[in-house]
Order: sequence, then structure tokens, then C-alpha cells
Amino acid sequence: MTSANGLSLLESGVRWRSIGPFRGGRVVAVAGDPVDAMTFYFGACGGGVWKTTDGGTYWENISDDFFSTAAVGAIAVADSDRNVIYAGTGEAAIRGNVTHGDGVYRSTDAGNSWTHLGLSDTRHIARVRIHPRNPDTVYVAALGHVFGPNEERGVFRSRNGGRSWERVLYVSEDTGAADLSIDVNNPRIIYATMWQVRRTPWDLSSGGPECGIYKSSDGGDTWTDLTGNPGLPEGLKGRMGVSASPARSDRVWAVIEANREERGLYRSDDGGATWAHVSDDANLVQRPWYYSHVFAEPRDPETVYVMNMKAWKSTDGGKSFDQISTPHGDNHDIWIDPNNTKRMVQSNDGGACVSFNGGATWSTIFNQPTSQFYHVATSTDFPYRLYGTQQDNSAVSVPSRSSYGAILWGECYPCGSSESGHIAVRPDNPDIVYSGAIGSSNGGGDSLMRYDHSTRQ
Repeated sequence: MTSANGLSLLESGVRWRSIGPFRGGRVVAVAGDPVDAMTFYFGACGGGVWKTTDGGTYWENISDDFFSTAAVGAIAVADSDRNVIYAGTGEAAIRGNVTHGDGVYRSTDAGNSWTHLGLSDTRHIARVRIHPRNPDTVYVAALGHVFGPNEERGVFRSRNGGRSWERVLYVSEDTGAADLSIDVNNPRIIYATMWQVRRTPWDLSSGGPECGIYKSSDGGDTWTDLTGNPGLPEGLKGRMGVSASPARSDRVWAVIEANREERGLYRSDDGGATWAHVSDDANLVQRPWYYSHVFAEPRDPETVYVMNMKAWKSTDGGKSFDQISTPHGDNHDIWIDPNNTKRMVQSNDGGACVSFNGGATWSTIFNQPTSQFYHVATSTDFPYRLYGTQQDNSAVSVPSRSSYGAILWGECYPCGSSESGHIAVRPDNPDIVYSGAIGSSNGGGDSLMRYDHSTRQ
């Protein structure tokens, strides 16, 4: 488009600005500063990397001037040097709507600046793990293309801070890495899970004979396939999450997508040689292609967390689980301070939230303008308002300007429970909004909604 003087809109001085809303969107990657108790990071699926230095009261974007992509799938802060951060781009929780990335970025100044490190064709990075005593040794679990085959997938290792990479675990062009865990007591021991998956616009095929759990005892030089070891599911497997316990060497947790009888949480107490099926609770494996996230508590070997539609915690070795109430559903990642396990940061489809009391209370998610919108529309009144349908949330109306300067959440309002559909505003009456979505507030299927703001109905 051009302006009246023939210049492009950018040349004529038109600039993008964020109008919010300040309601968080999907986050699958979080990390905490190992030293500063108030500093945390998250990577948004549609908004880059964000940092807080006040325990989640205020978040600031720290990647917009450096990243060429907005989707972050993994983030890690080096325990040995809190200034070193790695971010893997492209979300690996592959819904029908999924955004790919362009590889790995690194910061050596706590997020003030970033450098692109390559692995551009990995597209979707599920996990980044840093050697606990060497910030230049880093491992990347790359899922690869989700809509088709490609070669740049599997587990990658760098020993020089990402200046060069070597692929150390590869199965095929159809199978990528879904998770990665380092035994902090012996960093030569690494566990990885491989996932054979294919996404299409109309379908998702999760699982296949190439799915498996692998172990390296030499820092990634060689790998052993654990998939057929005693106790693990014998049938077809899909996505799997894995976590080595920092509190007890040789204890490993795995949450596994399998048939109804074999799915659930598994535990090994001998480094993956044998396994026990400790829980078949269906709450741990709902939509496993979207979740399958398991995390060992750093100080207590009997405590383990499983992120799913709800967040779950077991303190008896995985036999039973209690729900942790988080600010939003669809939970994906959690980072727990190894020196103070009550300090944590957690992510879900509503954003990232911080806790200092072990998950009893959390910081707000209404301070992150990272919402993902499927469709937007504008009204005809002046000043005009914008309307959109937010992923895993309601349709919402946002003003285009505010007398306060910044647009506050109190000036926005929900205008339907639609999530992923189109939205339209009546040209002659901006109080009337129509929206369509999959699902509705009454639990039905596909829906068409009419909202009248004058009556709030």
C-alpha cells in the first residue's frame, strides 16, 4: 500500500505498535536465573523471549531486535554462567496451528543481545539442555519439519557455544527428538526420546515403530536404544517425555503415549535397564502429542511433576498425584530452582507464571501481551475497537487507543467464548459481534455466537 505522496506506508512514517491485550498466550518454554531469585525467562509461541527481574510483576521482551521468528520452543539458562542463555525456536507442541522457527539463538549477557547459531532447518525445537558445568557444551532436541520429512532433526551437540554443531542422534527423516534430559550428577549420561510424527492441515499421526527412548553414557558420542528394555510398553508408542532425577542417580522418569493398557508414567531405578509402570492415570496422558512433559524434582527423588491439561504432582514415587492449581489450563513446562524447590516458573496456554511457595500461588498472566489471534476485525465507531478470537481463550474486544496512554486490561472485554473462529462486527451497531469457533461455552461442538455489549449477553 502507498500513501498519498506515493511512498510506502513504512516510508511515510507508519509504524507498528502493540495494543495488547495484556492477556498471555501459549508458552511452552520457561527458565529461571540460578542466582537471582527474582529473574525468570519465558519463550512465547507467538511473541519471542521475555524476561522479568521482579518475580513476574513486569515482563519485558528481550528478543524483538534480534530474532527473525516469534515462536520459541525451548529455553535454558546455564547453571555455571547465568549470563548464558540458549533459545530454540519453533514450538514442538504441534496443534493444527503451529509456528515454526529458524534454529537456535544464544545470549552471553543475560538477554541484552542475541546471536543466531544456525540449525535453521530444524523448524521445531523441543528442548535445549546445557552442561551443568560448561556453558559452551549444549544439546538440542530438534523435532524437525512436522508437515513433511527432512534431514536436520534429532539430537545435536555443540562444544563451542553453538559456533558449530554435530548431529549425535538420528533415526530417520520422519522422526525427530521430543525430549532431552541430562543427569546433573554425571553429565556424561543423557536421555533422549524420539518421536515419529506427521502433521497435516486435517490430521495428526502420532507414533510409529521409530519412536523410542535412548541413553548416552559418554556425553552423546554413542547411544543405546532402551525402547525394548523390560517393563516398557511392547506395542506401538508415540510421544514420550523423559527426566533424570537430580536427587537420585539412575532414577529416570518417562511419560509414554501408548495403547490404553500401557500408557502412562514409567520409572527406572537402574538407569533405564528395567522399568516399572507406576501410573496409568488418564489425567497424565490426555492428548499426549500436545503434552507428555515430565519433570523430576531436584531435591526429593520421590517427587515428580507431570504437565498436561492440568498440572500434577506426586510425592510418593508416582503412585498418586495431586493437582496443582495454575492460572490457566494446558500446562507444558516447569523450571524448579535446585537450591530452593519452592521457587519455580511454569508455562501454560495462558502464559508464564512464577511461584515462590511451591505452586500454592502464582504471579498473574494478565501482564503479557503474547496472545495468539486467529482472526481480527475492526468496528466502524471512532475511536475504533479491535476484535479477535484468542487461542485457548475467549474472543476479546480491545480499544485502539486509551486515555491512560498504555491500553489496560480493564478497558478490554470478552465478547464470546469463541477460540479459533472468524469474528465480525455489525457496521451499523458495534455492540453486536458475531464469532464462530470449535467448541462453545455450553460444551457443544462447532458454534456461532452473537454477543450484544449493551446487554452483556
